Amino acid sequence: MATTLLSIQVIPKTPNGEDSIPYVDKAIEVIQRSGVKYEVHALETTLEGELPELLKIVEQMHEALTEAGAPSVISQIKIAHYPSPDGISMERLTAKYRP
Repeated sequence: MATTLLSIQVIPKTPNGEDSIPYVDKAIEVIQRSGVKYEVHALETTLEGELPELLKIVEQMHEALTEAGAPSVISQIKIAHYPSPDGISMERLTAKYRP
């Protein structure tokens, strides 16, 4: 069972004021390659795993965006950390709201 949920919204500054969505797509590609469980939502993406692993993914996302040409990146991050043996999962946390 995972101990951490991390939700992230990346806000890359684009070099010439162009659309930021292609940069956001690059950040999501980093998450996809990581192999962690994740869900993409309209305004943020939630990852499920262990805290050190998820923070490393955040670092890799920022590196990917700056390598793609973003002069700077701001991220809004929310972390729910449950180090108990029961841990936490997206499904368990939101089960009562799912059809």
